[in-house]
Amino acid sequence: MPIILDKINYCYSQGTAYQIQALKDINLKIDDGQFIGIIGHTGSGKSTLIQHLNGLIRATSGTIYFNGEDIYADDYNMKDLRSQVGLVFQYPEHQLFETTIFEDVCFGPKNQGLDKKTVELRAFEALHNVGFPDELYDQSPFDLSGGQKRRVAIAGVLAMKPQVLILDEPTAGLDPAGRDEILNLIAKMHKELGITVILVSHSMEDVAKYVERIIVMNSGEVMYDGTPKDVFHHYKELEAVGLAAPQVTYLMHELKEKGLDVDLDATTVEEARNSILAALR
Repeated sequence: MPIILDKINYCYSQGTAYQIQALKDINLKIDDGQFIGIIGHTGSGKSTLIQHLNGLIRATSGTIYFNGEDIYADDYNMKDLRSQVGLVFQYPEHQLFETTIFEDVCFGPKNQGLDKKTVELRAFEALHNVGFPDELYDQSPFDLSGGQKRRVAIAGVLAMKPQVLILDEPTAGLDPAGRDEILNLIAKMHKELGITVILVSHSMEDVAKYVERIIVMNSGEVMYDGTPKDVFHHYKELEAVGLAAPQVTYLMHELKEKGLDVDLDATTVEEARNSILAALR
């Protein structure tokens, strides 16, 4: 069942002199199994938006439906929602607090009330899914590298077997190799587990390569919502709000201007390569 946002508004410090409207009449439908990128510059509302999806923030007005149920209904089980819609924060340190990596990953399913055997099986499965080495399970999560901490944080959410996995800037602070490693891992999990993945990023390069749908946030509103090809058609408009299109987009337009019959819809290096080779032939 999809997640539906119906006219969602959110104000920080409502009713005070410091009131800021962070979200304005957001209407979205997120279908099962999609791989979605949410992009926008700092202050665009993207992080505020995703925190509504698992009830961490309650909308000032509007309704959110998950699996056909109103999450703001008086009798709605918000704990169940947070088990089904998992959120991995930008800084994994915010989600790591147990003495060992294995115990940390066990924390979520343990709080779901599962028996010890099921909890441990889920932890093993989740750590396996993120490709974490067995020999490190008994180490402290705080001794890990940035990329390893992100893997453990993702595993901790996966162990609860969510229907939706939301990742807020999962590659922040990582070097290019670490970034590719995490993004390839996320793409692999989406394909193998079949869950909905929502990737929040400020990097057009990241979302262009992996996602099937892009939601562009600007000043608390949805500016664009479509496939990467549809969204990057508007690269000039994206530039105007502080967002750069993938370098491939600029390259293809430059080649076109110089007379080479290339595909302006290419959004990845592979697509650009194939189009350029075809044009040269």
